[in-house]
Amino acid sequence: MSDNMSNATTRRFPQLFQPFLLLSAGLTGALVMAVEVLGARVIAPFFGVSLFVWTALIAVTLLALAAGYVAGGRWADRSGSPSLLFGLIAASGALLLLVPFAKAAVLQAALPLGLRWGAFVGALALFGPPLFLLGCVSPFLVRLAASEWNRLGRTVGLMYAISTTGSFLGTVLTGYYLVAELGVSRAFHVSGAILLALAAVYFALFRGQLAALLLPMVALLAGSIPLQQGSVVLADGTEAKVVDSRDGFYGRVQVVDYRGEKGHVREMLIDGQIQGGIDVATGQSVYEYPYLLEHVTLASNPGGKKALVIGLGTGTIPRRYAARGIATEVVDIDPAVVAAARTHFGFPAGQPAHLVDARYFLATAPARYDYIILDVFSGDSTPGYLLSREALELARARLEPGGVLGINLIGSLAGERRMTASVMRTLEEVFPWVRIYPLFVPAAGESMGNISIVAGMGKPADELPALDETGIHPLVRENLRRALAQRYVWNGSGEGIVLTDDYNPIDVLDLTLKEAIRRGILNATPHEILLSGSACIAGA
Repeated sequence: MSDNMSNATTRRFPQLFQPFLLLSAGLTGALVMAVEVLGARVIAPFFGVSLFVWTALIAVTLLALAAGYVAGGRWADRSGSPSLLFGLIAASGALLLLVPFAKAAVLQAALPLGLRWGAFVGALALFGPPLFLLGCVSPFLVRLAASEWNRLGRTVGLMYAISTTGSFLGTVLTGYYLVAELGVSRAFHVSGAILLALAAVYFALFRGQLAALLLPMVALLAGSIPLQQGSVVLADGTEAKVVDSRDGFYGRVQVVDYRGEKGHVREMLIDGQIQGGIDVATGQSVYEYPYLLEHVTLASNPGGKKALVIGLGTGTIPRRYAARGIATEVVDIDPAVVAAARTHFGFPAGQPAHLVDARYFLATAPARYDYIILDVFSGDSTPGYLLSREALELARARLEPGGVLGINLIGSLAGERRMTASVMRTLEEVFPWVRIYPLFVPAAGESMGNISIVAGMGKPADELPALDETGIHPLVRENLRRALAQRYVWNGSGEGIVLTDDYNPIDVLDLTLKEAIRRGILNATPHEILLSGSACIAGA
């Protein structure tokens, strides 16, 4: 019965049917990987980009595909109908179109489950159904294409080769083009449109059902719906509004304005993580850590003339060094961050910014510096390859004889502090001396927050000089005085391990701490801001 159905279905243009099946294998394989890459960008503003988030997304992908392979194989044997196959493909396309509309409700509903299970359940609800349907495709295609048993192996091999090639192209095109050029929501619209168009061509070309060509119109309608602009009035009357949002290669960069009775503050967020903020009227940072890091590095090497800042953020740190007459270069891997810093935070167009991986730059740059500032750590996601012994040895090689390395780290000094201890122990393996300056006060029961670490080649400062409050925002002066008044002595290096390129488990050290940091981000940032760029329905 199934063979008769298949023959009846392919009676029109039979010579095109096998090539069309191969095309279907390539496109569906491409979109499986597109969904996985895009899925990470959907989840990141709420759950971050840490190891367990990627684990949840990969696990959901594998589970959904495995279930799809089983179900698809059974349905192919029972029916063998190409119409059923392309109906499943159309359904998966429709589900992808729904992701930009559903993600706000799904992710907010998943938050009470915690960051680990919330990420898993959110990914399962959003991406499990379309990936399940795409998993059904491969066994169905093999059933339709393998007309002779003595050629089954060749047919299966060709089908999977084309599907895997499609997966390669889908990964590259999504990562290098779709996300940066279209944004995540529009990329889902394009992905859904491709699947709907594939099904429409089948029904129109091989079944003569020309009305099926209207299917891609569903994608056009979905794509025409405006995106949320990210604006909300807070309880104290402050208006929070996203003034710029761009999906870069390495994260979603947002610029958020807060206007209220206390003034006008502007912040930069990457995947929901605050990278810094300024008072728009003065350009001064409204966060303490840039001032602390500047103060302790200059005190450890007074008179330096040249600085390298790794991690631009809002550009506050390099601007302050440059204002002191220090020739300052910047390294940042994300062009979207540099563009936002120049457009919205006053980072000068003439100040050098190298768009390159920091590790590569340290390995190849010919220059030496009096100060190297490492400010790329946001708390719940720490690029550990920049903190391995080998990476720190590269940084040391780029320092002048009296130079210092300054690091801004979010960590803990009580309870779960193994990550901080491991960073300190690794630094102590590479540098003659290391000092640590927390912005919080452990003696007062405060356990985590920003920590400035200074490691040097020459002689450490015995005593920090008095803080020059010129150019420091009034909102943060008292906290800085409080932090600098303490005499914190670090004695926990023995709790850590030496981080190396071969063994660097920094992603899984102090997971509870990192989850607490992410929860703090979610509590501090309105969800309307995090969801800016979602598709919205009038009245929603």
